[in-house]
Amino acid sequence: MIRKQRAAAVDQVIRDITLQEMQLFGDIVTRLNRAGPWDDIRGPVLGDLARLLRADYGASYIWSEASGRFGNATILNMDPDNIARYDDWFQYRDPVTHRVRALARPALVDEVMPREDLRRTEFYTDFLARDGLSHGINLFLKDGARDLGDFRLWRAHGTPDFGDRELGLLSALEPFLKAALRSQQDTALTPREAEVVRLVARGCTDRDISRILGIRHGTVRTHLGRAMAKEGCANRSELAALYSSRSGLN
Repeated sequence: MIRKQRAAAVDQVIRDITLQEMQLFGDIVTRLNRAGPWDDIRGPVLGDLARLLRADYGASYIWSEASGRFGNATILNMDPDNIARYDDWFQYRDPVTHRVRALARPALVDEVMPREDLRRTEFYTDFLARDGLSHGINLFLKDGARDLGDFRLWRAHGTPDFGDRELGLLSALEPFLKAALRSQQDTALTPREAEVVRLVARGCTDRDISRILGIRHGTVRTHLGRAMAKEGCANRSELAALYSSRSGLN
């Protein structure tokens, strides 16, 4: 029975995806495979996911166990003032997000709370409804106990619900999203390493960097060595060229 249901879901995805959307799916996978530690993939990918899933709104956060809150927001077609209210108030009164997060798979918001019940909450009337959000599909990505990030897509009131098509597409992209976010967290430069690399890319010598950042010459060399090791670069010239190409400095 389960096998038949999965086959039906795949058939639904294939039947409902256009040639342009198939190309977009491939573009998303390519972007994820090419992502580097300086790239914040959540922003660009969020927009592409919204197009692929035919969503009207989107947001992406990273859960911090240490602070007990969602942070590092990236948003699509949502009012920044309303998002600020979520950051300060509504995330602590959100009745659905942690329930979807616990599923650890692509899921419809309706799976964890009937829509009629959600619409009676303060979270819906004073937050979601302000931007017109009605139907939601979420994906929370984890690596063991570590939260990698999430993607929350919504459709406007009066539009069709998300369904098997969107769940199938998001499930197909899940391993690529997870691998890219895991790689970024594993190889991401520390803030100080990133500062050193940026200055190297701008032609600064080690002594220049030492003076600008107020750190010892040997410390500059340590940060530079670690950055080269993380990036697999043989020397500072390769590292500078890599940073410049990714940052659009060339």
